[in-house]
Amino acid sequence: MTPLNDEQLHQIRDERREQIKAAAAQVFARKGILCAKMSMIAETAGISSGLLYHYFKSKDELFMSLVQEALDGSVAAVRGVYELPGTPIEKIRAMTEVILDESGAPYFLLVHQARTSDGVPEPVKRLLLQYSMDHYIELLLPLFEAGQRAGEIVAGDSRELISSYLSVLSGIMVVSSYGMKDYCIPKVDRLLRVISSH
Repeated sequence: MTPLNDEQLHQIRDERREQIKAAAAQVFARKGILCAKMSMIAETAGISSGLLYHYFKSKDELFMSLVQEALDGSVAAVRGVYELPGTPIEKIRAMTEVILDESGAPYFLLVHQARTSDGVPEPVKRLLLQYSMDHYIELLLPLFEAGQRAGEIVAGDSRELISSYLSVLSGIMVVSSYGMKDYCIPKVDRLLRVISSH
């Protein structure tokens, strides 16, 4: 059998790292930082604990890596809304659909756990301060103000409106992520009535 070259080895390492992170996101989202164990993550990833420690030295390092990635992804998604075609409300509709997509649920829950759980490492707490609600409000402010000028978004304090919109989305994501069947997850158009002037 021919030995693997450096490029192939690098690809295998990258794929394994992604496999571990996907498993860890599920375990942390389900168990929280305090109850999650590296052995659970290894089992979910289908690898040995020894191999897991080869990629991540500790549970805290892995948790920090995932939270950083989730927060960076959320900021990129919000910034990306400005590149979308359409009017401000159409852009907000598209962004809302992306936010509510079920594939991101483990990462949303991970960040939710990081914001609300005990035992969160200090570096993660510092990171969360950089990605506060105010940070997202500032990112979305030009879009909402443009929507208000166009008459698509209700008049009033833009910052308060964005905060309300994000709070509603967060609540829906928590309910959806935990699979609470008693709650009705609203359709995007119904949800947008919170901010729409029509």
